[in-house]
Amino acid sequence: MKKLLFATLFPLLSLSGMATDFSVKTSQVTPQAWSATSVNTAVFRANSVTSRDTVQYVAYYDPEGYVTLASRHVDKDNWKVERSPYKGNVKDGHNIISIAVDSDGYIHAAFDHHGNKLHYCRSIAPGSLTLGPMESMTGQLEEDVTYPEFYTLAGGRLLFAYRSGASGRGNLVLNEYDTKSRTWKRLHDVLIDGENARNAYWQMHVDSRGTIHLSWVWRETWMVETNHDLCYARSTDGGHTWQRSDGTHYTLPITLSTAEVACYIPQKSELINQTSMSADTDGNPYIATYWRDSTSTIPQYRLVWHDGSTWHERQVSNRTTPFSLAGGGTKMIPIARPRMVTDGNRVFYITRDIERDSRVTVYHGTLSNPNWDVTDLTDYSVDAWEPSLDTDLWNTRRRLDIYVQHTAQGDGEHTTTLSPQPVNIISIVP
Repeated sequence: MKKLLFATLFPLLSLSGMATDFSVKTSQVTPQAWSATSVNTAVFRANSVTSRDTVQYVAYYDPEGYVTLASRHVDKDNWKVERSPYKGNVKDGHNIISIAVDSDGYIHAAFDHHGNKLHYCRSIAPGSLTLGPMESMTGQLEEDVTYPEFYTLAGGRLLFAYRSGASGRGNLVLNEYDTKSRTWKRLHDVLIDGENARNAYWQMHVDSRGTIHLSWVWRETWMVETNHDLCYARSTDGGHTWQRSDGTHYTLPITLSTAEVACYIPQKSELINQTSMSADTDGNPYIATYWRDSTSTIPQYRLVWHDGSTWHERQVSNRTTPFSLAGGGTKMIPIARPRMVTDGNRVFYITRDIERDSRVTVYHGTLSNPNWDVTDLTDYSVDAWEPSLDTDLWNTRRRLDIYVQHTAQGDGEHTTTLSPQPVNIISIVP
Protein backbone atom coordinates (compact mmCIF):
# COMPACT_ATOMS: atom_id res chain seq x y z
CA MET A 1 0.00 0.00 0.00
CA LYS A 2 1.30 3.42 -0.90
CA LYS A 3 1.91 5.88 1.87
CA LEU A 4 -1.06 8.26 2.06
CA LEU A 5 -0.77 11.94 1.33
CA PHE A 6 -2.18 13.99 4.19
CA ALA A 7 -4.69 16.81 3.73
CA THR A 8 -4.53 20.11 5.58
CA LEU A 9 -8.09 20.65 6.74
CA PHE A 10 -7.00 21.37 10.32
CA PRO A 11 -4.26 23.98 10.87
CA LEU A 12 -2.27 24.15 14.10
CA LEU A 13 -4.49 25.14 16.99
CA SER A 14 -3.68 28.24 18.99
CA LEU A 15 -2.85 27.70 22.66
CA SER A 16 -3.75 31.29 23.44
CA GLY A 17 -7.46 31.08 22.69
CA MET A 18 -9.74 31.02 25.71
CA ALA A 19 -13.17 31.64 24.18
CA THR A 20 -15.86 29.12 25.02
CA ASP A 21 -19.03 28.14 23.22
CA PHE A 22 -20.28 25.95 26.07
CA SER A 23 -21.14 26.00 29.76
CA VAL A 24 -19.36 23.91 32.39
CA LYS A 25 -20.79 22.34 35.54
CA THR A 26 -19.10 20.16 38.19
CA SER A 27 -20.81 17.56 40.35
CA GLN A 28 -18.92 15.76 43.14
CA VAL A 29 -19.60 12.03 43.32
CA THR A 30 -17.48 11.35 46.40
CA PRO A 31 -14.93 13.31 48.44
CA GLN A 32 -12.49 10.37 48.57
CA ALA A 33 -11.34 7.65 46.18
CA TRP A 34 -8.09 5.75 45.60
CA SER A 35 -5.55 8.10 44.01
CA ALA A 36 -2.07 6.70 44.67
CA THR A 37 -2.04 5.13 41.17
CA SER A 38 -3.91 6.01 37.96
CA VAL A 39 -6.15 2.91 38.11
CA ASN A 40 -9.28 5.09 38.48
CA THR A 41 -8.28 7.45 35.66
CA ALA A 42 -6.80 5.40 32.82
CA VAL A 43 -8.02 6.41 29.36
CA PHE A 44 -9.06 2.84 28.46
CA ARG A 45 -11.86 2.78 31.03
CA ALA A 46 -14.89 1.90 28.90
CA ASN A 47 -16.77 2.89 30.81
CA SER A 48 -16.01 4.81 34.01
CA VAL A 49 -19.32 6.65 33.66
CA THR A 50 -22.36 5.68 31.61
CA SER A 51 -26.07 6.47 31.33
CA ARG A 52 -29.33 4.72 30.59
CA ASP A 53 -32.46 6.86 30.11
CA THR A 54 -32.34 9.49 32.88
CA VAL A 55 -29.93 7.70 35.25
CA GLN A 56 -26.15 8.08 35.22
CA TYR A 57 -23.78 5.54 36.80
CA VAL A 58 -20.15 5.89 37.91
CA ALA A 59 -17.65 3.26 39.07
CA TYR A 60 -14.40 3.73 41.01
CA TYR A 61 -12.17 2.14 43.63
CA ASP A 62 -12.67 3.66 47.07
CA PRO A 63 -9.71 4.47 49.38
CA GLU A 64 -9.53 0.82 50.54
CA GLY A 65 -9.63 -0.56 47.00
CA TYR A 66 -13.26 -1.72 46.95
CA VAL A 67 -15.25 -1.52 43.73
CA THR A 68 -17.82 1.21 44.34
CA LEU A 69 -20.83 2.26 42.26
CA ALA A 70 -22.75 5.53 42.31
CA SER A 71 -25.84 6.81 40.50
CA ARG A 72 -27.88 9.97 40.06
CA HIS A 73 -30.55 11.51 37.87
CA VAL A 74 -28.60 13.03 34.99
CA ASP A 75 -29.90 16.52 35.80
CA LYS A 76 -29.36 16.41 39.56
CA ASP A 77 -26.38 16.40 41.94
CA ASN A 78 -27.46 14.02 44.70
CA TRP A 79 -25.48 10.81 44.27
CA LYS A 80 -26.38 7.44 45.75
CA VAL A 81 -23.23 5.46 46.54
CA GLU A 82 -22.76 1.76 47.34
CA ARG A 83 -19.54 -0.12 48.03
CA SER A 84 -19.40 -3.68 46.72
CA PRO A 85 -17.76 -6.64 48.51
CA TYR A 86 -15.16 -6.87 45.71
CA LYS A 87 -11.63 -5.49 45.92
CA GLY A 88 -9.11 -4.92 43.16
CA ASN A 89 -5.34 -4.66 42.95
CA VAL A 90 -5.30 -0.88 42.92
CA LYS A 91 -1.50 -0.81 42.98
CA ASP A 92 -1.52 -1.81 39.29
CA GLY A 93 -2.74 0.97 37.00
CA HIS A 94 -4.02 -1.56 34.45
CA ASN A 95 -6.63 -3.09 36.78
CA ILE A 96 -9.43 -0.65 35.99
CA ILE A 97 -13.20 -0.98 36.41
CA SER A 98 -15.44 -0.95 33.33
CA ILE A 99 -19.23 -0.80 33.48
CA ALA A 100 -22.24 -0.74 31.14
CA VAL A 101 -26.02 -0.79 31.52
CA ASP A 102 -28.17 -2.99 29.29
CA SER A 103 -31.67 -2.21 27.99
CA ASP A 104 -33.26 -3.86 31.04
CA GLY A 105 -31.35 -1.58 33.41
CA TYR A 106 -28.86 -4.15 34.75
CA ILE A 107 -25.34 -2.89 35.47
CA HIS A 108 -22.54 -5.05 34.07
CA ALA A 109 -19.12 -4.69 35.69
CA ALA A 110 -15.66 -6.08 34.84
CA PHE A 111 -12.68 -5.17 37.01
CA ASP A 112 -9.21 -6.03 38.33
CA HIS A 113 -7.58 -7.45 35.19
CA HIS A 114 -3.95 -7.56 34.11
CA GLY A 115 -3.50 -11.07 32.81
CA ASN A 116 -6.02 -12.34 35.39
CA LYS A 117 -9.04 -14.63 35.31
CA LEU A 118 -12.22 -12.82 34.24
CA HIS A 119 -13.83 -10.85 37.08
CA TYR A 120 -17.37 -10.10 35.91
CA CYS A 121 -20.73 -9.62 37.63
CA ARG A 122 -24.11 -7.95 37.21
CA SER A 123 -26.39 -5.96 39.48
CA ILE A 124 -29.02 -7.98 41.29
CA ALA A 125 -31.89 -5.93 39.82
CA PRO A 126 -32.45 -3.21 37.21
CA GLY A 127 -31.13 0.10 38.51
CA SER A 128 -29.66 -1.51 41.64
CA LEU A 129 -26.12 -0.62 42.72
CA THR A 130 -25.73 -3.99 44.47
CA LEU A 131 -23.54 -6.36 42.49
CA GLY A 132 -24.35 -10.06 42.38
CA PRO A 133 -21.97 -13.03 42.39
CA MET A 134 -19.04 -13.45 40.01
CA GLU A 135 -19.94 -15.11 36.70
CA SER A 136 -18.24 -16.34 33.58
CA MET A 137 -19.37 -15.10 30.15
CA THR A 138 -18.64 -17.93 27.72
CA GLY A 139 -16.29 -19.98 29.87
CA GLN A 140 -13.54 -19.91 27.24
CA LEU A 141 -10.46 -17.71 26.93
CA GLU A 142 -11.24 -16.21 30.33
CA GLU A 143 -8.07 -17.09 32.23
CA ASP A 144 -5.85 -14.29 30.89
CA VAL A 145 -7.91 -11.09 30.60
CA THR A 146 -6.66 -7.51 30.21
CA TYR A 147 -8.33 -4.24 29.14
CA PRO A 148 -12.04 -5.14 29.53
CA GLU A 149 -14.32 -2.74 27.66
CA PHE A 150 -18.10 -2.58 27.18
CA TYR A 151 -19.86 -0.93 24.24
CA THR A 152 -23.59 -0.27 23.85
CA LEU A 153 -25.36 -1.25 20.64
CA ALA A 154 -28.88 -0.53 19.39
CA GLY A 155 -31.63 -2.08 21.48
CA GLY A 156 -29.47 -2.18 24.59
CA ARG A 157 -27.28 -5.05 23.41
CA LEU A 158 -23.71 -4.98 24.69
CA LEU A 159 -20.31 -5.81 23.28
CA PHE A 160 -17.44 -6.85 25.52
CA ALA A 161 -13.88 -6.59 24.21
CA TYR A 162 -10.69 -7.67 25.93
CA ARG A 163 -7.16 -8.82 25.27
CA SER A 164 -6.38 -12.48 25.73
CA GLY A 165 -2.64 -12.96 26.12
CA ALA A 166 0.24 -10.72 27.07
CA SER A 167 1.58 -7.44 25.76
CA GLY A 168 3.42 -8.11 22.51
CA ARG A 169 1.66 -11.44 21.85
CA GLY A 170 -2.05 -11.01 22.59
CA ASN A 171 -5.31 -11.21 20.63
CA LEU A 172 -8.53 -9.18 20.64
CA VAL A 173 -11.57 -11.19 21.84
CA LEU A 174 -15.14 -9.99 21.28
CA ASN A 175 -18.33 -11.13 23.08
CA GLU A 176 -21.98 -10.13 22.55
CA TYR A 177 -24.73 -9.95 25.20
CA ASP A 178 -28.25 -11.06 24.27
CA THR A 179 -30.78 -9.11 26.34
CA LYS A 180 -33.55 -11.64 25.67
CA SER A 181 -31.70 -14.69 26.99
CA ARG A 182 -29.50 -12.59 29.29
CA THR A 183 -26.49 -14.58 28.19
CA TRP A 184 -23.18 -13.86 26.51
CA LYS A 185 -21.96 -15.51 23.33
CA ARG A 186 -18.63 -15.39 21.56
CA LEU A 187 -18.43 -13.37 18.36
CA HIS A 188 -14.70 -13.79 17.79
CA ASP A 189 -12.07 -15.78 19.65
CA VAL A 190 -9.51 -13.77 17.72
CA LEU A 191 -10.68 -10.63 15.93
CA ILE A 192 -7.20 -9.14 15.53
CA ASP A 193 -4.46 -11.76 15.56
CA GLY A 194 -1.00 -10.87 16.81
CA GLU A 195 0.22 -14.22 15.39
CA ASN A 196 2.09 -14.81 18.65
CA ALA A 197 4.52 -12.10 17.57
CA ARG A 198 2.76 -8.85 18.45
CA ASN A 199 -0.55 -7.49 19.69
CA ALA A 200 -3.00 -4.76 18.79
CA TYR A 201 -3.77 -1.93 21.21
CA TRP A 202 -7.21 -0.76 20.12
CA GLN A 203 -9.82 1.92 20.55
CA MET A 204 -13.46 1.50 19.52
CA HIS A 205 -16.50 3.69 18.88
CA VAL A 206 -20.15 2.96 18.03
CA ASP A 207 -21.63 5.78 15.95
CA SER A 208 -25.21 7.04 15.67
CA ARG A 209 -25.87 4.66 12.76
CA GLY A 210 -24.74 1.65 14.78
CA THR A 211 -21.48 1.22 12.86
CA ILE A 212 -18.64 -0.03 15.05
CA HIS A 213 -15.36 1.72 14.29
CA LEU A 214 -12.15 0.02 15.42
CA SER A 215 -8.61 1.35 15.16
CA TRP A 216 -5.36 0.15 16.65
CA VAL A 217 -1.59 0.34 16.74
CA TRP A 218 0.61 -2.72 16.60
CA ARG A 219 3.18 -3.41 19.33
CA GLU A 220 5.98 -5.82 18.54
CA THR A 221 7.13 -6.49 22.11
CA TRP A 222 6.05 -5.49 25.61
CA MET A 223 8.12 -2.30 25.18
CA VAL A 224 6.06 0.80 24.35
CA GLU A 225 8.65 2.11 21.88
CA THR A 226 7.76 -0.76 19.50
CA ASN A 227 4.30 0.71 18.82
CA HIS A 228 3.82 1.38 15.11
CA ASP A 229 1.22 2.19 12.43
CA LEU A 230 -2.41 3.18 12.93
CA CYS A 231 -4.88 0.68 11.42
CA TYR A 232 -8.65 0.58 10.89
CA ALA A 233 -11.69 -1.69 10.52
CA ARG A 234 -15.46 -1.23 10.80
CA SER A 235 -18.53 -3.39 11.28
CA THR A 236 -22.07 -2.59 10.16
CA ASP A 237 -23.70 -5.74 11.58
CA GLY A 238 -22.95 -5.54 15.28
CA GLY A 239 -19.41 -6.90 15.12
CA HIS A 240 -20.09 -10.13 13.22
CA THR A 241 -18.30 -9.15 9.99
CA TRP A 242 -15.67 -6.47 9.41
CA GLN A 243 -14.72 -4.20 6.53
CA ARG A 244 -12.07 -1.75 5.44
CA SER A 245 -12.96 1.89 4.89
CA ASP A 246 -13.63 1.19 1.18
CA GLY A 247 -16.23 -1.46 2.05
CA THR A 248 -14.14 -4.50 1.14
CA HIS A 249 -14.52 -7.32 3.66
CA TYR A 250 -11.76 -8.65 5.86
CA THR A 251 -11.01 -12.33 6.04
CA LEU A 252 -10.86 -12.85 9.79
CA PRO A 253 -8.85 -12.70 11.88
CA ILE A 254 -7.19 -9.45 10.85
CA THR A 255 -3.39 -9.68 10.80
CA LEU A 256 -0.43 -7.40 10.20
CA SER A 257 -0.38 -8.23 6.49
CA THR A 258 -4.14 -7.72 5.92
CA ALA A 259 -4.84 -4.66 8.10
CA GLU A 260 -5.78 -1.35 6.46
CA VAL A 261 -3.22 1.26 7.47
CA ALA A 262 -4.80 4.64 8.15
CA CYS A 263 -1.44 6.24 8.88
CA TYR A 264 2.06 4.80 8.62
CA ILE A 265 4.08 5.55 11.77
CA PRO A 266 7.42 3.84 12.42
CA GLN A 267 8.57 2.34 15.69
CA LYS A 268 10.37 4.67 18.14
CA SER A 269 8.11 7.59 17.19
CA GLU A 270 6.65 8.06 20.71
CA LEU A 271 3.40 6.72 19.24
CA ILE A 272 1.00 6.10 22.11
CA ASN A 273 -1.44 3.21 22.37
CA GLN A 274 -5.10 3.17 23.50
CA THR A 275 -6.58 6.57 22.80
CA SER A 276 -10.06 7.25 21.40
CA MET A 277 -12.29 7.51 18.34
CA SER A 278 -15.43 9.30 17.24
CA ALA A 279 -17.43 9.63 14.01
CA ASP A 280 -19.34 12.37 12.22
CA THR A 281 -22.97 12.21 11.12
CA ASP A 282 -21.92 10.66 7.78
CA GLY A 283 -20.22 7.79 9.60
CA ASN A 284 -16.67 8.96 8.87
CA PRO A 285 -14.20 7.94 11.60
CA TYR A 286 -11.91 10.29 13.57
CA ILE A 287 -9.00 9.06 15.69
CA ALA A 288 -7.29 11.09 18.43
CA THR A 289 -3.70 10.18 19.26
CA TYR A 290 -0.14 11.50 19.49
CA TRP A 291 3.33 10.79 18.13
CA ARG A 292 6.57 12.51 17.16
CA ASP A 293 7.70 13.40 13.64
CA SER A 294 11.10 12.02 12.63
CA THR A 295 12.46 15.59 12.40
CA SER A 296 11.38 16.54 15.93
CA THR A 297 11.90 15.43 19.53
CA ILE A 298 8.47 16.70 20.61
CA PRO A 299 5.35 14.51 20.50
CA GLN A 300 2.25 16.34 19.26
CA TYR A 301 -1.45 15.60 19.51
CA ARG A 302 -2.88 14.47 16.17
CA LEU A 303 -6.19 13.92 14.47
CA VAL A 304 -6.45 11.17 11.85
CA TRP A 305 -9.71 11.00 9.90
CA HIS A 306 -11.37 9.57 6.81
CA ASP A 307 -13.49 11.84 4.61
CA GLY A 308 -15.28 9.07 2.74
CA SER A 309 -12.55 8.83 0.12
CA THR A 310 -9.16 8.82 1.79
CA TRP A 311 -7.31 9.15 5.09
CA HIS A 312 -5.94 12.45 6.38
CA GLU A 313 -3.76 13.49 9.30
CA ARG A 314 -3.13 16.82 10.94
CA GLN A 315 -1.28 18.11 13.98
CA VAL A 316 -3.58 19.45 16.70
CA SER A 317 -1.20 20.82 19.34
CA ASN A 318 1.83 23.06 19.21
CA ARG A 319 3.73 21.60 22.15
CA THR A 320 7.31 22.62 22.99
CA THR A 321 8.32 20.01 25.59
CA PRO A 322 10.08 16.84 24.40
CA PHE A 323 9.70 13.45 26.04
CA SER A 324 10.38 9.85 25.13
CA LEU A 325 8.40 6.65 25.65
CA ALA A 326 10.37 3.54 26.53
CA GLY A 327 10.00 0.36 28.57
CA GLY A 328 6.98 -1.50 29.86
CA GLY A 329 4.26 -1.14 32.45
CA THR A 330 2.22 1.93 33.30
CA LYS A 331 4.19 5.06 32.45
CA MET A 332 4.02 8.46 34.12
CA ILE A 333 3.82 10.56 30.96
CA PRO A 334 3.73 14.40 30.92
CA ILE A 335 0.61 14.39 28.73
CA ALA A 336 -2.57 12.33 28.83
CA ARG A 337 -3.78 10.12 26.06
CA PRO A 338 -6.56 12.14 24.42
CA ARG A 339 -10.25 11.51 24.01
CA MET A 340 -12.38 13.28 21.44
CA VAL A 341 -16.01 13.46 20.35
CA THR A 342 -17.70 15.12 17.40
CA ASP A 343 -21.29 15.44 16.28
CA GLY A 344 -20.30 16.16 12.70
CA ASN A 345 -19.71 19.84 13.36
CA ARG A 346 -18.40 20.56 16.84
CA VAL A 347 -15.24 18.90 18.10
CA PHE A 348 -14.11 18.44 21.71
CA TYR A 349 -10.56 17.07 22.10
CA ILE A 350 -9.81 16.45 25.79
CA THR A 351 -6.30 16.21 27.25
CA ARG A 352 -3.97 16.90 30.14
CA ASP A 353 -0.56 18.48 29.49
CA ILE A 354 2.28 19.49 31.81
CA GLU A 355 2.64 22.61 29.65
CA ARG A 356 -0.77 23.71 30.98
CA ASP A 357 0.05 22.73 34.57
CA SER A 358 -1.55 19.30 34.07
CA ARG A 359 -5.09 20.64 34.20
CA VAL A 360 -8.08 19.14 32.43
CA THR A 361 -7.92 20.84 29.04
CA VAL A 362 -10.20 20.80 26.01
CA TYR A 363 -9.48 21.87 22.45
CA HIS A 364 -12.81 22.89 20.97
CA GLY A 365 -14.20 24.24 17.73
CA THR A 366 -16.02 23.13 14.61
CA LEU A 367 -15.05 21.00 11.66
CA SER A 368 -16.11 23.77 9.26
CA ASN A 369 -14.14 26.46 11.13
CA PRO A 370 -10.80 24.98 12.22
CA ASN A 371 -9.74 27.94 14.38
CA TRP A 372 -10.18 25.94 17.54
CA ASP A 373 -9.69 27.34 21.03
CA VAL A 374 -8.16 25.76 24.11
CA THR A 375 -9.80 25.98 27.54
CA ASP A 376 -8.78 24.60 30.93
CA LEU A 377 -11.73 23.01 32.72
CA THR A 378 -9.99 22.89 36.12
CA ASP A 379 -7.86 25.42 37.97
CA TYR A 380 -5.87 22.63 39.62
CA SER A 381 -3.52 19.88 38.48
CA VAL A 382 -4.92 16.40 37.95
CA ASP A 383 -1.39 14.93 37.67
CA ALA A 384 -1.74 11.40 36.16
CA TRP A 385 -5.41 11.73 35.13
CA GLU A 386 -6.54 10.71 31.66
CA PRO A 387 -10.02 11.40 30.23
CA SER A 388 -12.92 8.95 30.16
CA LEU A 389 -16.41 9.98 29.11
CA ASP A 390 -20.09 9.15 29.26
CA THR A 391 -20.37 8.31 25.57
CA ASP A 392 -23.98 7.16 25.93
CA LEU A 393 -25.02 10.58 27.27
CA TRP A 394 -23.12 12.30 24.47
CA ASN A 395 -24.86 10.13 21.87
CA THR A 396 -28.35 10.75 23.27
CA ARG A 397 -28.19 14.33 24.61
CA ARG A 398 -24.97 15.84 23.22
CA ARG A 399 -23.84 16.51 26.78
CA LEU A 400 -20.23 15.69 27.48
CA ASP A 401 -19.70 14.32 31.00
CA ILE A 402 -16.07 13.68 31.96
CA TYR A 403 -14.78 11.60 34.89
CA VAL A 404 -12.23 13.80 36.72
CA GLN A 405 -10.03 12.82 39.65
CA HIS A 406 -6.58 13.95 40.73
CA THR A 407 -4.39 10.83 40.67
CA ALA A 408 -0.67 10.13 40.68
CA GLN A 409 1.35 7.30 39.15
CA GLY A 410 4.82 5.94 39.77
CA ASP A 411 6.61 4.85 36.61
CA GLY A 412 6.40 1.10 35.95
CA GLU A 413 3.56 0.20 38.36
CA HIS A 414 4.94 2.00 41.41
CA THR A 415 2.47 3.56 43.83
CA THR A 416 2.73 7.08 45.19
CA THR A 417 1.86 8.68 48.51
CA LEU A 418 -1.03 10.77 47.17
CA SER A 419 -3.95 10.66 49.60
CA PRO A 420 -7.49 9.81 48.43
CA GLN A 421 -8.99 12.53 46.24
CA PRO A 422 -12.53 13.53 45.17
CA VAL A 423 -14.27 12.11 42.12
CA ASN A 424 -16.06 14.76 40.06
CA ILE A 425 -18.13 14.68 36.90
CA ILE A 426 -17.47 17.77 34.82
CA SER A 427 -20.24 18.42 32.32
CA ILE A 428 -19.76 20.39 29.10
CA VAL A 429 -23.07 21.58 27.69
CA PRO A 430 -22.66 23.07 24.18
